[in-house]
Amino acid sequence: MNQPLPKFSWIESLRGVDTPTISNAIELLKLRPKEAGFAPLEIRCLYPELGRLCGYAVTAQVETISQTGRKEEEIFIELFEAAFRSPKPAVIVLQEIGERSNFAAHSGEVMATIFKQLGAIGLVSDSGVRDLAEVKALGFHYFARGSVASHANYRIVRVGVPVQILGFPVQPGDLLHGDENGLLHIPHAAFDGLLDAVALVRSRERALMDFARTPGFEPGHLKGRFLH
Repeated sequence: MNQPLPKFSWIESLRGVDTPTISNAIELLKLRPKEAGFAPLEIRCLYPELGRLCGYAVTAQVETISQTGRKEEEIFIELFEAAFRSPKPAVIVLQEIGERSNFAAHSGEVMATIFKQLGAIGLVSDSGVRDLAEVKALGFHYFARGSVASHANYRIVRVGVPVQILGFPVQPGDLLHGDENGLLHIPHAAFDGLLDAVALVRSRERALMDFARTPGFEPGHLKGRFLH
């Protein structure tokens, strides 16, 4: 049986938590290896001033520079339909499968406007994006490697498939959380206990930092405290 999705208010509460704390809380729940479930440093939050991103992945593979197939309107519509049908808020996640990914731009003002109207709050790309000022004005998140001027031969290849964002696997419907520190996936099994784990992480970290600030603190005082 599929686990029911959390209510929108639960998603909003996660936007009040920084992504490293979410990561530490997931570690506390022991649901996956500590080295799994997060994007590499090349995936940058381009608009940290927009706050934290938290939403459900809508995935697609795209080809931008090389031309191994025809560009067809129907599959663009399929991606827009997937965003429309997705649980909200949605996050568009695009993987470049063509050559020369350093030249690929996966979204600009037009695409971001359409996605936002369909209930998406941001886009994740393993390549580039463009129209940075205009998309920022929309309040639409970008997580990408950087910016590129041209859309080149941009076409959608497949929609609703598992993707790899520079080694970070994303399945359709995955819950993603990101801020200026990076981007990660929140396992469904974490939904019930995550906020309690966040509170415990914060409590433990605050206690340790308060201890480190006490007068006369020395390194040896951490024995028996630091790894617990």
